[in-house]
Amino acid sequence: MASIALTIAGSDSGGGAGIQADLKAMSALGVYGASVITAITAQNTRAVTAVHGVPLDVIAAQIEAVLSDLDVGAIKIGMLATPEIIRTVADSITGFGGPIVLDPVMIAKSGDSLLAEDAVQTLRDVLVPCASVLTPNLPEASCLLGLSDAETTEQMIEQGLALCDLGAQTVLMKGGHGKGDVCHDLLIDRTGLIAEFSAPRRQTKNTHGTGCTLSSSVAAGLAKGLSVPNAVAQAHEYLQGAIAQADRLNIGHGHGPVHHFHQVWPA
Repeated sequence: MASIALTIAGSDSGGGAGIQADLKAMSALGVYGASVITAITAQNTRAVTAVHGVPLDVIAAQIEAVLSDLDVGAIKIGMLATPEIIRTVADSITGFGGPIVLDPVMIAKSGDSLLAEDAVQTLRDVLVPCASVLTPNLPEASCLLGLSDAETTEQMIEQGLALCDLGAQTVLMKGGHGKGDVCHDLLIDRTGLIAEFSAPRRQTKNTHGTGCTLSSSVAAGLAKGLSVPNAVAQAHEYLQGAIAQADRLNIGHGHGPVHHFHQVWPA
């Protein structure tokens, strides 16, 4: 039987991030992807021009429909937009016994906000404690903690530990917003640093959807029964390949998407 992962996130009409990126990544990694749409965005590689939240009862109904029928092995949670949506999702996944990957989506690659300011505390208080793996970039981590962005490995570890103190089982501190020629992602649990994943920083503007892709790839690995470190390692390797091939896609006129199917049809 196929492994199944569920993504709960927003729709990106441009296809590079959100639900669309999640389903592409899950499929590329050999996992059947189910989806719950929390918001509809009018979005392309240059901007987010409109956001429409899905009614709360419809979000809850989507989750119930999937979990009552499909044998979901892992859940990935992305864009939730408002405190009410966050609470609805949290209530609806109560009782789910599998791993949950939480990507605290706040800002689109274009710089447009995807999370209301009053939703940050709700996300921190209600969903972070549910996370088997929390996957913040440096600005997201600092926003959740009310701190400045981490600039050193030591500060990244400190913030990762602080996020574990908020209830997350493990935290993948993503270093894409850091400096230097090498990007460092740190996997941290309550005992400290578990693993470090490094890759050369590629000079490309086509990185739309990297956060969504990484978190959904981790969920795909967990759905297949991999341990957290192995799921993150697989996801990191897959994403680096997708970034390396991104420029060959030539999609849109702004921040183009990564190449989710680089292993299937090289551009």
